[in-house]
Amino acid sequence: MKKRSEGGLVFSTEQGRMCPDCRNPVSECCCGAPARPAGDGVVRVSRETKGRKGKGVTLVTGIPLDEKALKAFAKVLKAKCGTGGTVKDGIVEIQGDQRDVLVPLLQEKGWTVKRSGG
Repeated sequence: MKKRSEGGLVFSTEQGRMCPDCRNPVSECCCGAPARPAGDGVVRVSRETKGRKGKGVTLVTGIPLDEKALKAFAKVLKAKCGTGGTVKDGIVEIQGDQRDVLVPLLQEKGWTVKRSGG
């Protein structure tokens, strides 16, 4: 094992490939997976029209699921509402004003749900 003068690892065959940023083995690298900050445990349902030329969307924030499970759950919500939508940065966007449909569906999952906004 050789070391640089700065103290960093230059070459090693013990661990295999190493991440250049965190210096952990690639299998244990924590750089590429940004963790979503834990919220306050409340799922918020709001309506927004900003930047959408007056078209309203329903935003669902604070769902305590990882990215893959969130996309699958968003697909279920879109099917129940009968509309389209997307997931952006951990926020589920459903087309149209679907708050009356979404709040009971989210409460069935056992989450604390609040309607926010107007």
